[in-house]
Amino acid sequence: MVTKDILDPFSYLFDEEIISNISQIANIKTFKKNDIIIDIKEELKYVPLLIKGNIKVLREDNEGSELLLYVLESGDTCAMSLTCCMSKSASKIRAVADEDVKLIMIPIDKMYLWYHNNESWRNFILQSYQTRFDEMLETIDTLAFMKMDERLLKYLKDKVKLSSSPSLEITHQEIAEDMHTSRVVISRLLKQLEKESKIKLGRNKISVLEF
Repeated sequence: MVTKDILDPFSYLFDEEIISNISQIANIKTFKKNDIIIDIKEELKYVPLLIKGNIKVLREDNEGSELLLYVLESGDTCAMSLTCCMSKSASKIRAVADEDVKLIMIPIDKMYLWYHNNESWRNFILQSYQTRFDEMLETIDTLAFMKMDERLLKYLKDKVKLSSSPSLEITHQEIAEDMHTSRVVISRLLKQLEKESKIKLGRNKISVLEF
């Protein structure tokens, strides 16, 4: 059983009926940073609602390289997971904890029921689809129209906004994996951005000077 105060990130979205239903039937799960929460080809039995932390949603190519699609924050759910649940198909994405994460797990049969019977839940699901769709369009635009150094600076700015801190504890390899490129390329571009006084580099740490 989930206490209602745990649902505070969703209190402005859901009516009292849904809040009460979630508190009665949902489970809480926690994950440590870098834990895989949902993996590719996994059968999904629950809809995740994020109440603490951030989650990276990734796609994988045939060679095993990953591409970051979007990042989930507190109060979000994963539209890709919703799609797989609705179609009863295996997951097409990998969801990884970007920091320690706490999730509310809702059985998929309740997702179906509430979608048809409750307006606040239905609006939440539809809005989640729209938000994630917009974020994926932004990802496509970034890949298609921005140079790699511009993509990298945008990536770093997005990360500091999520963390609410101008300093990031992250390795060049982690950035390279998120951006689907090599560590050598990322290291070179980071040095270039530092010369332009847009960032400051430290040991496994990057400070963003330009927001």
